[in-house]
Amino acid sequence: MRIKPWMYLCFVIHFTTSLHAEGLFPFVINTWSFTNATEKAWTILYEEGGSALDAVEKGCTVCEELQCDGSVGFGGSPDENGETTLDAMIMDGKTHDVGAVGSLRRVKSAISVARKVMEHTTHTLLVGDQATKFALMMGFQEENLTTSASAELYDKWVKGSCQPNYWKNVMPDPETSCGPYHPVDIKGNEVSCSIKDEGENSYIWNHDTIGMIAIDSKGHIAGGTSTNGASHKVPGRVGDSPIPGSGAYVDKFVGGAAATGDGDVMMRFMPALLTVEGMRSGLTPHKAAEKALWQIVSYYPDFMGAIVATSINGKYGAACHGLDKFPYAVANPELQSVTVMSVPCISVGKYFT
Repeated sequence: MRIKPWMYLCFVIHFTTSLHAEGLFPFVINTWSFTNATEKAWTILYEEGGSALDAVEKGCTVCEELQCDGSVGFGGSPDENGETTLDAMIMDGKTHDVGAVGSLRRVKSAISVARKVMEHTTHTLLVGDQATKFALMMGFQEENLTTSASAELYDKWVKGSCQPNYWKNVMPDPETSCGPYHPVDIKGNEVSCSIKDEGENSYIWNHDTIGMIAIDSKGHIAGGTSTNGASHKVPGRVGDSPIPGSGAYVDKFVGGAAATGDGDVMMRFMPALLTVEGMRSGLTPHKAAEKALWQIVSYYPDFMGAIVATSINGKYGAACHGLDKFPYAVANPELQSVTVMSVPCISVGKYFT
């Protein structure tokens, strides 16, 4: 029998509808057991029928307001000057548009500013004081992000000879004193200060970024991140969270992923993008996340971090390295409520070597 155009169209519609029907929508997943953020996103998706973008923005905003683990939002992770700065990103899987801010100063609502970058400019990333000026133009309020807790943390750090810090190949010795520092010749034998290995995870207590992926009832996917970065970082440092493909990444044909861990190392490997591409090639979310971590661990065996991932039909998984286990939060129609999952951290390399 000859296939007529209308018959082909009916097949495509039926096939697409079947795929959508098999999906567990709406859906939300985020790094760590930040369940208040998950609950907010789930309420927007399930009870209000809202969009994936709204769910991600409002969900991450909850963590910014609650200062999740002191690593998200104002009043945490002071830099070497004692100032808290913020990084955030949001990505729309429907259009593949991205908005992000890095080293945002004196404005609390980092992920909302990032969404304004996406919706009101053709840029992807704004940083520093210029990002703050943009936020003020968009109607955000300028506020001091320092709190008594972050001021106390900074004071303790200075009194402890600025330990730990992120300097290497400088004088005076960064392990025994504060700056200002100046570079030393690393080609000869003149380096008298100790050299910190990249990715040695001296700062593993400071990597609790929230990364969130949401799929709404229409099957549209979005992702986002928010963090106040690494404590005592060199002023001006921007981590992986606002970098598309590193902190988070979504693809409307495949799914999405979000990563957490040592951002200075992770941005060299784009683990969220690698995870999505792994799913594109046929790997499950769990195996795709494992493979992306292996790329990092093959260079930095002491790396500590984790990835959460979901396919576009709501199948999800996670993987981690350098911890005993990694908690993450999920909500979908099957679970009915926000549920904290846990994945054991293993030596991911054995699966792919």
